Amino acid sequence: MAKGIVSSMLGAKCPQCRKGNLFPVSVFSFNKLTDMNKSCDCCNANFQPEPRFYDGAMYISYAFSVALVITVFVAINILVAEPELWMYLTTIVVINILLLPAMLRFSKVFYLYGMGKLKYKEKKSI
Repeated sequence: MAKGIVSSMLGAKCPQCRKGNLFPVSVFSFNKLTDMNKSCDCCNANFQPEPRFYDGAMYISYAFSVALVITVFVAINILVAEPELWMYLTTIVVINILLLPAMLRFSKVFYLYGMGKLKYKEKKSI
């Protein structure tokens, strides 16, 4: 049975077969931060449609960072009566570092699913 698009995106799976991995490591790993598989192990779909294709993913990564900053500001204002500037800055820097691999990789996943030419092709079972 084929996976849904949301679970495939969250699992960083191939947009064409939804089985192969987009990255050689976990999306949360600090190893090989910029490495991405060239093609799918299952269906041979090309994950590099054109040179510098993933430059557009920077905008998605930026949106993740902005959302993170807003979330931290709101959370600190709810949890702390009179927060100081160092609380905001420290919390944002630490959480940003911890979520860096996920934000970097998921921005590529969302960009490939949204802007890539790969479309899901369900294999017919006999």
